[in-house]
Amino acid sequence: MEKTSSDIEMNIVTKEAKLPLHDSNQHNESSYNPFKKWGSELAFFKTMPRDMRVLLMTNLIYAFVIPVIEIFVGAYIMRNSNDPKIVALYQLTVYAGIPITFFVNGFLLSRVKISTLYSFGMLLSGLSMLVMMTLKDLSLAGVGTAGILMGCSFGFFWANRDYLALDTTNDKNRNYYYGLETFFYTITGIMVPFGVGMYLGSAEANGWFSGNINTAYQIVTVAVFILTIFSSIVIHQEKFRTPSQKQFVFFRFHSLWKKMLGLAGLKGLVQGYLVTAPAILIMRLVGNEGSLGTVQSISGLVTAFMLYLLGRFTSPKHRIPILTVGLIIFLVGTVMNAWLFSATGVIVFVLCKVLFQPLHDIGYFPTQMRVIDVVSKIENRNEFTYIFNHEFGLFLGRLIGLGLFILLAEYVSEEFALKYSLVIIAVTQLASIPLAKHIVKESNRLSQ
Repeated sequence: MEKTSSDIEMNIVTKEAKLPLHDSNQHNESSYNPFKKWGSELAFFKTMPRDMRVLLMTNLIYAFVIPVIEIFVGAYIMRNSNDPKIVALYQLTVYAGIPITFFVNGFLLSRVKISTLYSFGMLLSGLSMLVMMTLKDLSLAGVGTAGILMGCSFGFFWANRDYLALDTTNDKNRNYYYGLETFFYTITGIMVPFGVGMYLGSAEANGWFSGNINTAYQIVTVAVFILTIFSSIVIHQEKFRTPSQKQFVFFRFHSLWKKMLGLAGLKGLVQGYLVTAPAILIMRLVGNEGSLGTVQSISGLVTAFMLYLLGRFTSPKHRIPILTVGLIIFLVGTVMNAWLFSATGVIVFVLCKVLFQPLHDIGYFPTQMRVIDVVSKIENRNEFTYIFNHEFGLFLGRLIGLGLFILLAEYVSEEFALKYSLVIIAVTQLASIPLAKHIVKESNRLSQ
């Protein structure tokens, strides 16, 4: 049965009452062995609300698309332009399109089903790749157009995904939700780079498609578009609630939300590098796309199971320690890359990146959702208000981070930018730890 629009104003206590009968944080069961009882894990998954399960299954299919977008689009641009600044420009146009689309999405939510907007974002990502792969010349205008389209796809995808994740979960089962979702993304982050990398490497080595590697990229793009169609079908298997309050643009917020925006800015600083840096470093120092896929896959399987267990058996109090460990790992990777600046250094950096990103997400996203729960209740506003506003915090961080790389590459040297901009970003990220601790403490105080 479709949920009524009045439910959007439910308070935090009511929202947390959505917990299933099994507590996701019962980690003291000494007889439990997760590696031998996957049937129990499936049964546990089925105790979750149906809307949450449908959302997770949609994200599982789309998880096969994300690594292609994040890794191989950048590699394609690098291969055809041999200019890291154009790769960075592409990312800037992608990030410029996201907040614009968040804004458009907010108006469309009162007229279009949220599942339709969500699926449109996924389909648009495939269309953006098709535009990129059919460009005869990677001019600034062409790359910028493809980047804006990809940014629009991300905008529709993330704006609606974040709202649905917020609405279908509560504070006590969000560790499980994000742990399982990150498990999906990590597994596909192993399989897809390895498979696509081997395919592209073989196509080049064996002279497939008359030696035209771009044809191989175009075939990958078609496969991506098919996956977006499947994920769009799955999301329509459930009726999701759409925000009922039409107004979502505000300029004054509670002090707690302003601090959350500061944390978002710090997260945004590193996001651009996680997309651009691996492709540029590996194409410069390691080799071809086959190497790219292989490097991304090393140690990923262990990471995936670790993340699942963290989501399954940790509670809200563990989020800051998880975030801290992730940030330290990222710092180590950037320092090793700058120190060695070789194929070995790149491999160490990518391994640290594979560990850092999901650990950071598990610590960050549930904290963000908790703050939205608290502040939306205090200010009596639609939750989408904060999802929309949060994107501008991320965008400012992305703009500063990528702008730093472009400036260093242009006015110092490309090598200096590849070595030290990552270290600067990683050191700055450490400020997230005390800020996140304060945010969690204040959220708990205000919710009492």
